[in-house]
Amino acid sequence: MEQVDPREIQTLQMYLNEYGQQIEILTQQLGMIEQQRLESAAAIESIRAIQENEDGVVLLPIGGGALLRVKVLDRGHVLVNLGADVSVERASADAVEYLEDRITELEALGKKVAGSIEQLQGQATQISRRLEAAYQVARQAQAGQSGS
Repeated sequence: MEQVDPREIQTLQMYLNEYGQQIEILTQQLGMIEQQRLESAAAIESIRAIQENEDGVVLLPIGGGALLRVKVLDRGHVLVNLGADVSVERASADAVEYLEDRITELEALGKKVAGSIEQLQGQATQISRRLEAAYQVARQAQAGQSGS
């Protein structure tokens, strides 16, 4: 009967743990990407709703479930965060276009991350099978030694 090297089992277990950690990190990233996508979509809806609102009065959440009724002074322009604490003023239509482009980029990034997760899960499954086979051989060898 074939002997199983304990170092091989240990190495396989280490790889499996690393893949599990990578999958967890990528899953968190995927959640953040989805959150950003949803926020961008909500911003587009809000910009369009403000454009359609005749009196320019909107509800502004201030936390704790409290809202203020506020009047939007300039419905034609929006401040858009470009990243790194940089915001620029854009016409509402330009802001919507920018946010739609951001959503497209986020969707592409989400697909790429989801593909990476799927690939890692496949590799983890293969390692898991090899690890289980190694455990089986070790159990059979141990049973063979006990029976002698």
